[in-house]
Amino acid sequence: MRRVRASIAVSLLALIAISGACARRDGAGPASSATALADQVMASLGGKARWDATRGLRWTFGNMLGDSVRSSRTHAWDRQTGQHRVEGVNRMGQHFVFIHTVGDTTSGMAWMDGQRIEDPDSLHKLVKRGEALWINDSYWFLMPYKLRDPGVTLEMAGDTTLGGATYDRLSLTFSNVGLTPGDHYWVWVNRANRRVERWEMVLQGDAPPPESYTWEGWEEHGGLWFATAHRRDSTNVFTNRVELVSSFGPTEFSQP
Repeated sequence: MRRVRASIAVSLLALIAISGACARRDGAGPASSATALADQVMASLGGKARWDATRGLRWTFGNMLGDSVRSSRTHAWDRQTGQHRVEGVNRMGQHFVFIHTVGDTTSGMAWMDGQRIEDPDSLHKLVKRGEALWINDSYWFLMPYKLRDPGVTLEMAGDTTLGGATYDRLSLTFSNVGLTPGDHYWVWVNRANRRVERWEMVLQGDAPPPESYTWEGWEEHGGLWFATAHRRDSTNVFTNRVELVSSFGPTEFSQP
């Protein structure tokens, strides 16, 4: 993997409810439209109603080269309030905790090695960093749930066969959302089970050919399905330790 880019395009709205569109959900045959296919993907994940009822999530994001973990960080996100907490260790070996509300970089809290950051300029930079980490890491985690987000243009991009499986391909482009609206993605949906199993991308400012990652290691949590591994050659961009949260602790979004 050339890089895990924190500026990956995604709506800053907190996973707005997907609009209802009539679609086949039996998983048989090609989808009649891009929106129909996106709805079938949502059904395969556990369904819109179950997703809408999910209060919050915790997960760990990171990347590995071979058997070596190069970086990791943990997230907690309250979908109801938009509050977000991310913590980990930066490249200088400092432990960080950033707490903010998704979509708002004007206020928040940050700690570095246990010391609360009070300087306004430094705090603003760190809160923006927390927002960027949420944008990147949540999209690697939740992209299949976000196919119908506002600002996303979906188009069918043909089909192909790989490893004996037939895939319907979705093209995703973006309009005035996220940090890099010039990104272009192609999502490969297995026709047999309507599960996303591959993701191709040409990021804003880059030239083809696209980079490609698998979506695998699917796990079920609370009736919803999440991929835990995204592989390209010897790199694995992982999203594991998934937890659906019905309530958060009283200090989870206020103390390190």
